[in-house]
Amino acid sequence: MKFLDRAKIYIESGAGGNGCLSFRREKFIEHGGPNGGDGGRGGHVFAEAVENLNTLIDFRYQQHYTAKNGRPGEGSNRTGADGDDIIVKVPVGTQIFEEDEETLIADLDTPGERVLLAKGGNGGFGNAHFKSSTNRAPRRANPGQAGELRTIWLRLKLIADFGLIGLPNAGKSTFLAAVSAAKPKIADYPFTTLHPGLGVVRLAEGESFVLADIPGLIEGAHEGAGLGDRFLGHVERCAALVHLVDGSQEDVAGAYRTVREELDAYGEGLEDKREIVCLNKIDTLTDEEREKKLKALSRAAGAPARAISGVTGAGITPLLRDLMRIKTNQPADALPEPEEESDADQDAPWTP
Repeated sequence: MKFLDRAKIYIESGAGGNGCLSFRREKFIEHGGPNGGDGGRGGHVFAEAVENLNTLIDFRYQQHYTAKNGRPGEGSNRTGADGDDIIVKVPVGTQIFEEDEETLIADLDTPGERVLLAKGGNGGFGNAHFKSSTNRAPRRANPGQAGELRTIWLRLKLIADFGLIGLPNAGKSTFLAAVSAAKPKIADYPFTTLHPGLGVVRLAEGESFVLADIPGLIEGAHEGAGLGDRFLGHVERCAALVHLVDGSQEDVAGAYRTVREELDAYGEGLEDKREIVCLNKIDTLTDEEREKKLKALSRAAGAPARAISGVTGAGITPLLRDLMRIKTNQPADALPEPEEESDADQDAPWTP
């Protein structure tokens, strides 16, 4: 299934039915009288957040949603039937914008949440509505109101507890595959992930969280370089960011600062979000190189960096435990400092 996080759709609510102009003409009813019924209401258009969707790909194949019109009124004071409503089902975390893509209509971040996008037109009054003591034979009936026609944009922001960020080839997909059942593309040649991926990390019974893998950022992403920063919206809702830095490159501090500059340029609160910095791929380093690069990365981040390996599982278990503590809102001082692991611990792969 293709991942699509942005879609443009056209919606139209139903028009109201016309009122009826009618008079009673029974043989034995003296004088008769007006008996035209009102028209039915046009159908509304709603958007509802559902849990079984995680992409907007369905809107690639259907962009137009039109509700039914209300039925016209009839004689004998019969009101026309209301038009059927339409419910546009979207993934949880979908934001709905006006055509200008700036005016926010709704942010559906809760399963079952529903919002009215286009209201159906009211039905017109039949001539029975206008009868009075001074107007006993009104020859007037109102037409139904027209429906609303709108063009809206849907923008999906994934609901994840934590987000993986870093430069391309920092080992984010390998990390995600190692700690969850997700199966992102992994290869022994340089490439970058083209769309976000989600994985559920299960530590124990009743202990789990959702991890989002965001395509790698490069210098100038906020100006459109590479894939740009459009996917950063998927980590805006995360409790914290896990920043992976490739330990096999020479300048780990420069790699860290490049991503931080892109986060600052993007804004939306990401620059102030809690961050856990990790030196990844330590299985490719000697002990001396690891200590040197770990100190350089810690100085650049202004906080102790962790040494991990998505391949061997070194440092993974304490990292996941601390992420679980963050999710359960334990105080920051309850999180222990990263500990050096023994060689035996580094050789043992982590398993969920």
